[in-house]
Amino acid sequence: MATALARGCVQSGLVAGEDVLAADPHEEAKQAFAEQVAGAQLVDHREVLAKANLIVLAVKPQVMPEVLTQIAGDVAERHIFVSIAAGVTLEKIASQLPPQTRLVRVMPNTPCLIGMGVSCYSLGPTALPDDGKAVQKILESVGQAYAVEENKLDAVTGLSGSGPAFVYTLIEALAEGGESSGLPADLAGELAAQTVRGAAEMVLTTRKSPSELRNQVTSPGGTTLAGLETLKEQQGAEAFRAAVTAATKRSRELGKS
Repeated sequence: MATALARGCVQSGLVAGEDVLAADPHEEAKQAFAEQVAGAQLVDHREVLAKANLIVLAVKPQVMPEVLTQIAGDVAERHIFVSIAAGVTLEKIASQLPPQTRLVRVMPNTPCLIGMGVSCYSLGPTALPDDGKAVQKILESVGQAYAVEENKLDAVTGLSGSGPAFVYTLIEALAEGGESSGLPADLAGELAAQTVRGAAEMVLTTRKSPSELRNQVTSPGGTTLAGLETLKEQQGAEAFRAAVTAATKRSRELGKS
């Protein structure tokens, strides 16, 4: 995700590649970052803190405490820290850094990798309005961005953060249904993915509700109605609602651990 954000910033002209600094304890990860972000400098975390103003904490939730311990002594007033660690609250991050450290918490999603992501962010109590504007620009370089209250970020994680995996499962199931009905596997996969893509664009472009669009393509006694009735019998929609709820719950648990 850090690679996607950095690449988006460079490609959109927000920053020059040589102004991007990357630190990672794993050499392979650093090299992969450099291959994707032209001109990026590979350094250690101390050099990042010495030279950068805005720092993205793109680490796993379970290693965040260790990372914060390592950097706390080098934090300066000019720094803005942007965390994309799922479930890790602003309060928890602030507790390990100097008072008045400017913090922003973000939940992006993997379609940022192709410039079609959707992200939500929340400013910490000591962050400045311009910090929010800077983060908004970064996130909009890889998709859409929305400011929300922090208490909404766990639900954002459950919906848009984990949601791509749920949609991939839907695409996979549609393709398997097509294949079992007689279509070649590669064609079924293309039809399933393009159908989901087109349906999403219909919602976004027409601004009509999914239920309204669904009704427009559902005729009495028709094929769509037969499929929808089976989905209802199999509790298909409920399974997706439950998946979002479970992912949201897990995000909250990560914040408490």
